Amino acid sequence: MNMFAVFHDRVAAVLSRIVAEGRLPADLDLGRFVVEPPRDLSHGDLAINAAMVYAKETKASFANPRQLATEIAAALAEESDVAQAEVAGPGFINVKLKPTVYAAMLRAVLTDGDSFGKIAPDPTHATVNVEYVSANPTGPMHVGHGRGAVFGDALASLLAFSGRAVTKEYYINDAGAQVDVLARSAFLRYREALHEDVGAIPEGLYPGDYLVPVGAILVAKFGQTLRGLPESEWLPKIKPIVIDAMMAMIRDDLAALNIVHDVFFSERSLVHGAEGDAVAAAIATLKAKGLVYEGRLPPPKGKVDEEWEDREQTLFRSSDFGDDVDRPLLKSDGGYTYFASDIAYHKTKIDRGFRDLIDVWGADHGGYVKRMQAAVKALSDGNAVLDVKLCQLVKLMRGGEPVKMSKRSGDFVTLREVVDEVGVDAVRFMMLFRKNDAPLEFDLAKVREQSKDNPVFYVQYAHARTKSAQRQALAAFPDIDTRSASLAGSDFALLSDEGEERLIKQIAQFPRVIEASAHAHEPHRLAFYLHDLASTFHSHWTRGKDQPQLRFVNEESRELTCARLAMVSAIGGVIRIGLEILGVSAPLEMR
Repeated sequence: MNMFAVFHDRVAAVLSRIVAEGRLPADLDLGRFVVEPPRDLSHGDLAINAAMVYAKETKASFANPRQLATEIAAALAEESDVAQAEVAGPGFINVKLKPTVYAAMLRAVLTDGDSFGKIAPDPTHATVNVEYVSANPTGPMHVGHGRGAVFGDALASLLAFSGRAVTKEYYINDAGAQVDVLARSAFLRYREALHEDVGAIPEGLYPGDYLVPVGAILVAKFGQTLRGLPESEWLPKIKPIVIDAMMAMIRDDLAALNIVHDVFFSERSLVHGAEGDAVAAAIATLKAKGLVYEGRLPPPKGKVDEEWEDREQTLFRSSDFGDDVDRPLLKSDGGYTYFASDIAYHKTKIDRGFRDLIDVWGADHGGYVKRMQAAVKALSDGNAVLDVKLCQLVKLMRGGEPVKMSKRSGDFVTLREVVDEVGVDAVRFMMLFRKNDAPLEFDLAKVREQSKDNPVFYVQYAHARTKSAQRQALAAFPDIDTRSASLAGSDFALLSDEGEERLIKQIAQFPRVIEASAHAHEPHRLAFYLHDLASTFHSHWTRGKDQPQLRFVNEESRELTCARLAMVSAIGGVIRIGLEILGVSAPLEMR
């Protein structure tokens, strides 16, 4: 039950009637206004800006937006669950709901269980492809990869909870020069495993110890047969094996974060797959649309662009679709540009039936967004939409000091090391407790503190406290039925304290938070909401220490205890559902 959506529909119905009467334009977009909680709780329960949003459209029939707002408010005031609907300022509408609305909301949380706030699947919505991580298979994942991994996984979970069919995808960059460097680095470890003295790792090769086991794998596979062979012979033999070993390590790193992808798509398969050269086919598709030509690009203004070449080349008309300039598809040696391969890859997504595409990239790929969105528009004739979410860097700290580099990786701290030190819950929640495009400072010492300054502890502790309240109630009333279905029949009119009312109103916002977070592709909104709800809950718990009459267990009143226990159970249920969407556990107790 999303009461904000319910009232949005009611206001839209009023506006539709006014449109039918010819007093507002027939093409009025009824999705532009919002129904939201007021910033000042003294103003009521709902704030509606419809009259202000349509101020321009009201001029022909209304003296001002306030007049339209008055008509909408009058219609809302007639609803059986509305206590008051008032117009404020130049045309805002504030609505106060009857207590029965919140009683129904509490019952919904208790009776719906894990489905509270969940949106039913809509078969008219296209399936969503969420591509995330897609790290080069050249070594273990680092903390920066972890942020994109957690963000993408939580977003996929959020979308699924919101009724969307989601495919979670990883694009394996197993083509190009970096894979050859990886194979050469592994071959050095192969020789080392055969007891050769290879000396220091040469400049330009990957120095990490993670390749030592790969060398042993190559020995087990080939014995000494690769010795003495020229690179042109051993390189193609070992490259697939090395890539498989790296991907097994990456999958293991992801599993440590409880992340499992549905699809692993190989970049190499675009050219060497069973269906032939998919990159050439993609270029041919664009060419058939008149979007490929031979031309010369002007030099970039004010900045250096390593891709720019002063020559005649094959170009995609990406500027026709919102990009700054047209983009090359072939390099000077006739090979495909990275962009051409990425066009082909995204074409496979469109060919597989996806129309909603989400790519999660590192912040250093920001300049690549417009061209990729242009390609998706061109390939799909505007029927597919690509949303690119950029994840900023993670600065790893310990007690306020930067963390030193890892021996295992050679030059960075691995994600697995961080997960092993602080746990999966801390990593996942803290990666989501900042907006994805804002820098994140991750302090390994701070996330292990049991204090209100540690957000993940603070939220999990709130859930544990709801369970503690249940145990206290059973101690006072051993025969009390703590099952949700039984608590749903409590007398919620007894919950009249301002702190209780504030908590119930926050619970009621949960379905709106889910819907808004999913629509904006921003799971951090859910993390923020859970932290705010936990903070309100902890504050009310503290009030009970000073004011015994506010404690959740009232030994003199079984009825009041049941009502409060129902509210506490609803709080715990919402926190549990939210944490589950984010991939974080909800402990029953914390010591």
